[in-house]
Amino acid sequence: MRSGTLLKTIATFLLVGAAGLVAQENENGRVLYDRWCAECHGAEGLGDGSAAASMLPRPRTFSQARYQVRTTGSGQLPTDDDLMHVLNVGLPGTTMPGWPNLSDQQKRDVIEYIKSFSRFFAAGPAPEPLDFGSDPGGGPEALAAGAQAYLTLECEACHGAAGRGNGTSAPTLEDWRGFPIRAADLTEAWALNGGSSVNDIHTRVLTGLDGTPMPAAIDAMNSGVVSPDEVWQLAHYVASMGPRERPRLREVVRVERASEGLPQDGSDEAWGDIEAFFFPLAGQVIEVPRNFAPTVDGIWVEGVHDGSEMAFRVQWNDPSRSPDSEWDEWQAKILATMDLDGFEAPALDSTGAVTVRWPDAIRLQFPFEVPDGAERPYFLGGTTRQPVYLWTWSSNDGVGEGRGRGYGSVEPLPGELQGTAEWQDGRWTLYLRRPIAAGADGLTFSEGVPIPVAFSAWDGSSGETDKRAGVSSWYYVLLEQEPSNAVVVTPLIAILLTGAFGLVLVRRAQGRARA
Repeated sequence: MRSGTLLKTIATFLLVGAAGLVAQENENGRVLYDRWCAECHGAEGLGDGSAAASMLPRPRTFSQARYQVRTTGSGQLPTDDDLMHVLNVGLPGTTMPGWPNLSDQQKRDVIEYIKSFSRFFAAGPAPEPLDFGSDPGGGPEALAAGAQAYLTLECEACHGAAGRGNGTSAPTLEDWRGFPIRAADLTEAWALNGGSSVNDIHTRVLTGLDGTPMPAAIDAMNSGVVSPDEVWQLAHYVASMGPRERPRLREVVRVERASEGLPQDGSDEAWGDIEAFFFPLAGQVIEVPRNFAPTVDGIWVEGVHDGSEMAFRVQWNDPSRSPDSEWDEWQAKILATMDLDGFEAPALDSTGAVTVRWPDAIRLQFPFEVPDGAERPYFLGGTTRQPVYLWTWSSNDGVGEGRGRGYGSVEPLPGELQGTAEWQDGRWTLYLRRPIAAGADGLTFSEGVPIPVAFSAWDGSSGETDKRAGVSSWYYVLLEQEPSNAVVVTPLIAILLTGAFGLVLVRRAQGRARA
């Protein structure tokens, strides 16, 4: 065989082998994709899986190759490392989870299969990451400069002055497909798409989020509107708006015992000395109509009592002060584009205009009697046989008490619960006050006894009403007991006994030394 023919044969063998390897990788990727990804992203990568219509934001359409989290420029493809990062940690603020159960090779197979949905990945050389420069550092001056850059780049138009996603443009936002999309709540940095570190935020600001209204600041930087240092300072400012890590979940709201009087309202400075407890909320997806994308994803609870009365402050972020006609466009988009799973409220007329505006609301739920063991009522509003005791509030009706015999049933009860609520810069503050002892209907709280509590919240401007809510599981409220004499006397006795025992040992040692 001639040498030329031999070389051609070897080359053909290598190409066929490589093609077979790629085909096998794609087959492995296809199997994994069909199992774990297709339900959301669709069998053909069109973002139209069976679960997609209930998600906000909608799943990625791989055929268009528009990726939000990248280290490449606006409009460019992501690197394989970018895609691997998303598979490792997911996309906070969306329904896309991380996939730690997959091996690195399985993730690489999935990445290759995902890339096969779009011709753009094969159309040119592999994309290169941008040079993001070095961080000049933070500090008070950097934060002040970042706050100014926040205004210069008009970030408040979407994210709001306080960063809670309540800017004037927020009710009109939609992605490239015309689906509604929320402005990120910058005060919940742990849920930011792409990460919460200063470097992560700087990368997102500089590259933008393709397919969303979030632009790339690199154009403004290159044209001199802001300097490279100011973009870094903006990242520091955004990172300072709230905690970067999700607050630690604790099972019990510790209701402190007041040394003086109770706070008089939700803005009382006394709340600054009282510990706040964070509780996450998830969409109510058990009973129809379900809610897969609730607006309120967590609440903060503080409590204090004086032995006869107790006061609570409940706070949560909500970009709209519902009912609000300025959010009609948003409400109409939600009702028109989301799969609301049997929700047929007459909220839109034949032209698509809003005819019903719902209020914002929140509910605290307790058993009527403190259980002896772990048994508790059904966490979604109780049942006919085992109802729950409710503290209710809505922006239309104010504060009330009720009996729940199921999630869609609230029977008003007379009671002594009082409260006020204030909405400011995308955040509700609800103040509740009630005697510890209940009247004829209700629950008497006891000091030192853990009492089950669960939470629900509704954003009316997102079409949330009735069972379409954000909900929590059961947690506990614990009223601190008044310190007794034993708390002081017992340590004192221990100290005296320890001292006496030590004195005996010293005297014995001294006696031995004399002998």
